[in-house]
Amino acid sequence: MSITEFDLIKRYFAVGKVSRNDVILGIGDDGAVLQVPHGKELVVSIDTLVAGIHFPEDTDPESIGYKAIAVNLSDMAAMGAEPAWATLSLTLPEADHNWLRAFSQGFFDLADQFNVQLVGGDTCRGPLSVTVQLHGFVNTGEALRRDTARPGDLIYVTGTLGDAGLALAIKQGKFAALQKGYEYLLQRLDRPVPRISEGLGLHGVAHAVIDISDGLASDLGHIIEASHVGATLYAGKIPVSPVFESYRKVIGENTWIDMAISSGDDYELCFTINPESQDMLHKRLPNIRYTNIGEINTSSGLRCVLENGYELVPASSGYDHFRGQ
Repeated sequence: MSITEFDLIKRYFAVGKVSRNDVILGIGDDGAVLQVPHGKELVVSIDTLVAGIHFPEDTDPESIGYKAIAVNLSDMAAMGAEPAWATLSLTLPEADHNWLRAFSQGFFDLADQFNVQLVGGDTCRGPLSVTVQLHGFVNTGEALRRDTARPGDLIYVTGTLGDAGLALAIKQGKFAALQKGYEYLLQRLDRPVPRISEGLGLHGVAHAVIDISDGLASDLGHIIEASHVGATLYAGKIPVSPVFESYRKVIGENTWIDMAISSGDDYELCFTINPESQDMLHKRLPNIRYTNIGEINTSSGLRCVLENGYELVPASSGYDHFRGQ
């Protein structure tokens, strides 16, 4: 059954349950008309997911829809922003109704959870790619940033690291999947949990914040470069899940640690705080797992110290689309 571009939009993308009062005019015109609340600043992020690059070709469409907005929500979390509006640009090889139904289901399930209204976008034909632009609010002058780390700060991360990278490595045939835990790893790869509440809780506590999308080593590297500081990580403190831990012998000791700090798609938060702010941090994030993994210092660059005192040089500094070109 053929379908026009405009029918496609009406059927699958003009159906969100969220209707915000600050959306004056949404889907259906040449542009959206939106109202930024008084005393707020607008935070804008944009991410593109390309088939075969950001997700394996066989990823189910519901997970693609979910992840397309999840990665932008992660950026909002890192800025300490409350998400509000989204636009979606979708390039499709064909108008497959089953695919579109599942994709929009995954997209809106997560968008509705965070009170995000889809206010516009574009569809066209071509190789599969998904671009989402997300808009959110912070109080004037209160956006969290990556250029404000200070010597003496403690470095923290939320959650656990490496699960998504391990899932991708297994899908790529680099390691064999063990009998237990593989579905958990896939869930971590395809459906990361946006740390919005954690980002909001870090206002007035954290100095510098970034989300871990390209790997801890790479993203913490952005903090220290922007802040003109250095950092030391302690490998024994890097938090990993029990499933990731179970692959320790399969992967190999140094490769195991390297994967935890270098592989992408974790979408956890990395942040720095003054040691004197730890009690406040515990009050702000009372039921959240977060781990102190190192400290900011005045030396240049990033060091990762193993438990035996030796220094690990990561085999990869994180994902870069154009490295080697």
